[in-house]
Amino acid sequence: MTANDPWFHPRGALGRDGWESVVDEALPGWAHTGLRVGVLADGESLALAETGVERIVVPLSGSFTVTHTEGGATTETTLAGRTSVFHGPTDVLYLSCAATAVIRGTGRVAVASAPTTVVHPTRHLRADETPVELRGAGRSSRQVHNFGTPATLDAERLIVCEVLTPAENWSSYPPHKHDAHVPGRESRLEEIYYFEAAPTRDGGQAASSDAAFGIFATYSSDAGDIDVSAMVRTGDVALVPYGYHGPAVAAPGYDLYYLNVMAGPDPERSWLITDDPAHAWVRDSWSGQDIDPRLPYRAEGAQ
Repeated sequence: MTANDPWFHPRGALGRDGWESVVDEALPGWAHTGLRVGVLADGESLALAETGVERIVVPLSGSFTVTHTEGGATTETTLAGRTSVFHGPTDVLYLSCAATAVIRGTGRVAVASAPTTVVHPTRHLRADETPVELRGAGRSSRQVHNFGTPATLDAERLIVCEVLTPAENWSSYPPHKHDAHVPGRESRLEEIYYFEAAPTRDGGQAASSDAAFGIFATYSSDAGDIDVSAMVRTGDVALVPYGYHGPAVAAPGYDLYYLNVMAGPDPERSWLITDDPAHAWVRDSWSGQDIDPRLPYRAEGAQ
């Protein structure tokens, strides 16, 4: 990976129009997915003025009100947020591709998107409606919030989830790909990884927040050449147009979070993957291992 690698962007490198990061079709070689990340202080707002794009508004930290307009009607939806991404699920809002919106509140917010002209109903999903999956086992344990997956959300192209990886654990593992259309076996999906890292909630040193990091890698497949091996910190963005991706590793002392945004050109909205054959056997090694007892991460005070 080089400093100007087109597939990895440190925090702020993609900033424009008041957003800290913007991923969309303006990036060469990018077509199916989008992401905006913004930071709002009290009294500030960010606008989503385009139609023809389905979106999911995801509070990362803090709470937000989304004023959205569709078909001449305006609705205000309050999203009960969270202290941080490491404090369990949050309310999210799926916005129809016919809707425009303005976001107000205090904190950090992400907006995942995919272009489409097919209208699906705008929907407010509360935190307690989000399916929480504990995936893997042992040091490959991670927590997945499946609020934007096909089993949970009616959408046209967009597939969104978020993953929490406790310190010293591995996720996005075994390395896998989704860059070929093989019906019933693999789907073609662009993918965005948006990262955050923080001192672990169990004994971490708050003073080291800015230093918190993880490791992320991608490498080539038959679909194309890619080579990223990066230390990732809060606000960094990795793009996966093709190729094997993973692992995403949380360094000792630091928990790792990433928001996954996926969409592609296949006729069906599905997440079907192929593991790297060299490492696929690792899944079998989880048999008989327990899930990491640090999981699940919940909101403070939650049982």
